[in-house]
Amino acid sequence: MTLREMTVDDLDEVLVLEKKLFPVPWTREGFFTFLIRKDTLFLAVEEADSILGYAGCLIVLDEADILNIGVDPGRQREGIGGFILQSIMRLLQMQGVRYIHLEVRESNETARRLYERNGFAVDGLRKDYYTDPTEDAVLMTKILG
Repeated sequence: MTLREMTVDDLDEVLVLEKKLFPVPWTREGFFTFLIRKDTLFLAVEEADSILGYAGCLIVLDEADILNIGVDPGRQREGIGGFILQSIMRLLQMQGVRYIHLEVRESNETARRLYERNGFAVDGLRKDYYTDPTEDAVLMTKILG
């Protein structure tokens, strides 16, 4: 597995995964808008020229918001999501980030456990944040050492 910065050339493959993973997937324009910004960090994990997972975050001063993390459904439960999350945390810390925030569907127990195992704590709830189906978002934060 290779971790690298995501590029615009990755969008076709990332969008296929995005559609498999999320009921309301990001669009090409949504990804493109963030990829070209200087205040974001988007990563891809690939193996044999195939993208297995990706993640992106927005950085504002000493805080970052994880915007998305996705792992190919056929390759989940292999530690790829944890690898991506830990890599993002290390890279953000190297850039001076102290606080990382995210939101996750309340029903996404697998993701919530991953975040909790990596030091994220629940610090709020956004009622009816998600659609298809309508669901609350659990807000989580990690303070980097």
